Amino acid sequence: MDVTVIETPQLGDRSYLIHDGQVALVIDAQRDIDRVESIVEEAGVKLTHVAETHIHNDYVTGGLVLARKHGADYLVNGADDVSFKRTPIADGQTVQIGELSVKAVATPGHTHHHLSFVVEHDGQQAVFSGGSVLYGSVGRTDLLGSEHTVGLTHDQWASARRLAKEATEKAALYPTHGFGSFCSSGPATGASESTLGEQFSTNHVYTEGDEEHFVSELIANLSAYPSYYVHMGPANAAGPTEPNLSVPDSLDPQELKARLEAGEWVVDLRHRVAYSAEHLKGTISFEYGNGASFTTFLGWVFPYDQQLTLVGSREDVENAIRDLSRIGIDSPDAAVGENPAELAPNVPATSYPRVGWDGVLAGRPGGETILDVRRAEECDASHIDGAVNIPLHELVTRMDEVPAGRLWVHCGSGYRSGVAASLLERAGKEPVHIDAMFDEAADAGLPMAG
Repeated sequence: MDVTVIETPQLGDRSYLIHDGQVALVIDAQRDIDRVESIVEEAGVKLTHVAETHIHNDYVTGGLVLARKHGADYLVNGADDVSFKRTPIADGQTVQIGELSVKAVATPGHTHHHLSFVVEHDGQQAVFSGGSVLYGSVGRTDLLGSEHTVGLTHDQWASARRLAKEATEKAALYPTHGFGSFCSSGPATGASESTLGEQFSTNHVYTEGDEEHFVSELIANLSAYPSYYVHMGPANAAGPTEPNLSVPDSLDPQELKARLEAGEWVVDLRHRVAYSAEHLKGTISFEYGNGASFTTFLGWVFPYDQQLTLVGSREDVENAIRDLSRIGIDSPDAAVGENPAELAPNVPATSYPRVGWDGVLAGRPGGETILDVRRAEECDASHIDGAVNIPLHELVTRMDEVPAGRLWVHCGSGYRSGVAASLLERAGKEPVHIDAMFDEAADAGLPMAG
């Protein structure tokens, strides 16, 4: 059995190609399937089956299109309500794929109809656990609504034990989530590989002996997740189409100006340092270079019913289009060029200050607000004394709560605060972007609380 891991670090997820040297199965394919197809071609195998562990909540699947293009069986739980033809599969059912024996195991918890797949070949065994057992944790159980959370958390507990009976301790474990995805109920462990047996001694779903305590603790530690998740399940159940990943013709200066004046979402992809120094008035800063933060936080705050325009280099625009297609933001327009000022010379340029913690201590008058745009649980754990917390993902809808006057904006690393500073300036506020690691604030001399 040969397993190829297909990483999508921008979303903290993995897809998998499994083959016996002749025929292959792909599990949990991301939407940009050209990556998968190139790996299948390199392996010199025939793709005969594509499978989903669940109807995903954090990305748009490429499984349906991949299966159709290759004439492969599309294995989706028969209990899932979908609008496309699939090869229904159920708990306990085994499918023979060449020399691979693939058994579906019901592991509800992340979703009601979640499946894991136990694959056996030539004495080897591997478990593809999707959003069930992850490295050090399990998939979160609150994505289908609060009324389901308690029941699904009990299901996660039981499902972990079901997997322990269905596979050996030596079985390699291959989860889909848990590498930075918000689909994980806990932080990523940093592990790149594991076995089921290793999880027995390191994963709280196994080490916690009290089911009720496990349930209450997991639920208490669930944090906010990106708002774009609400769009993913319905899109996947409807049957996603293949995305258009081509770079569109660049907008002319007048059209770009009109969009900015109309208050449309025009996103500048340059580094936040370059953006703060000079940018087109009305644009929003989402630095592309930090791919994981770009996809997650743009998807979190962008209104899905609006047109998106990207401004940046051809390379950044091309990469951003691919990343955004994975979360269902299709066919954005673009103004392509290294210097935004040259793309719209008839639009005024503006800037705002960017400082580190030393700059805060030296330049901030005592009465001016420090605005913390980290998530609430981050702020609760530790924060600058007197800071006002409005999480980035709530900032647009809570703009009327932002205090008057100059705003010294920080987050955990400088990325979110750069986005927030641009949103504040766009709303007529006066931001100062604190581009620094929060962990260094105390050492720099900022008073801390929490």
